[in-house]
Amino acid sequence: MKKLNIILLAAIIFAGCKKPYNPPAIASPGSYLVVEGVINSGSDSTLIKLSRTVSLSSVNAVNPVLNAVVTVVSDQGTVFPLTETSNGNYVSAGLNLDNSHTYRLSIKTSNEQYLSDFVAVENSPPIDSISYTVQSSGVNIFANTHDPKNNTRYYRWDYTETWMFHSNYFSSWISNGDTVLIRNQVTDQIYYCWQNDTSSTIILGSSAKLAKDIIANNPITSIASTSEKLTREYSIQVKQYALTGAAYTFWENLKKNTEQLGGIFDAQPSNINGNIHSVTNPSEPVIGYVSVGSVSTLRIFIGTDDLPISFTPTPFYPSCELDSELFIYYPPHGNPIYQEDEFFNINKGALSPVLIPVQAIETPSGTIIGHTGASQPCVDCTLRGTNKQPSFWINK
Repeated sequence: MKKLNIILLAAIIFAGCKKPYNPPAIASPGSYLVVEGVINSGSDSTLIKLSRTVSLSSVNAVNPVLNAVVTVVSDQGTVFPLTETSNGNYVSAGLNLDNSHTYRLSIKTSNEQYLSDFVAVENSPPIDSISYTVQSSGVNIFANTHDPKNNTRYYRWDYTETWMFHSNYFSSWISNGDTVLIRNQVTDQIYYCWQNDTSSTIILGSSAKLAKDIIANNPITSIASTSEKLTREYSIQVKQYALTGAAYTFWENLKKNTEQLGGIFDAQPSNINGNIHSVTNPSEPVIGYVSVGSVSTLRIFIGTDDLPISFTPTPFYPSCELDSELFIYYPPHGNPIYQEDEFFNINKGALSPVLIPVQAIETPSGTIIGHTGASQPCVDCTLRGTNKQPSFWINK
């Protein structure tokens, strides 16, 4: 017992001697090239995104590389140019590459040149299915695939998710600035909208240690039962990439360095060696790994009918309230107040931000004497999404 007390006392003294250390951020880090994207060998388009790293103290979170010359070059010298669109994005229509050759990416900026290693084509097998399980905490989504030739072994996935949501209140009315009119729900409905998001983590899977090249129930993402994504209907499109062993190692190290650091038992930081190099300055780090191959995609939908009624999505604006505004309000003392003009009709003195009319206020005999209204975020879903239904939603 005495020995135990001594150990506890030593532990307390040791803990009390620890002082927090917050190292200062590096003031002038190098601005390194970041290359994102895959050279699509099939009929789908190729998108390469170029940017440069920014310091932690920078007010700009994104630093796109503009006016670069980006090309795909085959081992026989054939050149496939990419066209700059916007924000550092460089695009080409379907390249339809010959799978028997290798390819590299060439990047020329105003004063530097970068080349990737020549890479063989790795075509992804089809995605067998996108499955999901429903638990009390939410929905878990998985990918399933296999390569009957046992040639792929290394996989990466990303996804785009789209969901239908609605605002807190359904607006049947609209102000044209001078008066409140019935809203055209065909051309100007603002209750139902669609919103998108993309994967923000690195999703990998490998069958290298298995006898057969089969990936079963590889986790893709999870959605909480309270998420707005499950308000009406949710869709996810998963893209699957085949990787070489070297590419898999790159993505695995990048995942460890960006997602699995912080705890004492987490992986330690390591060098992230990609396959893109600066020709102008060979010692300059370049972040990225260029792969070549076709991409497999699959989309599924999850509707409220597929989920428990106990799922209760939390409104994005939980504190919304309806106000009642009359054509003419007669206070107990003072002059009449034209409330609709004061709150709805901006051409007649309404102060910005104006309220959006929601429903009519009627007398027992059916005479409209005003309208209820709420702030724009509570009524207009287009502030956070689009009211234009996606094309893939129509023919699902």
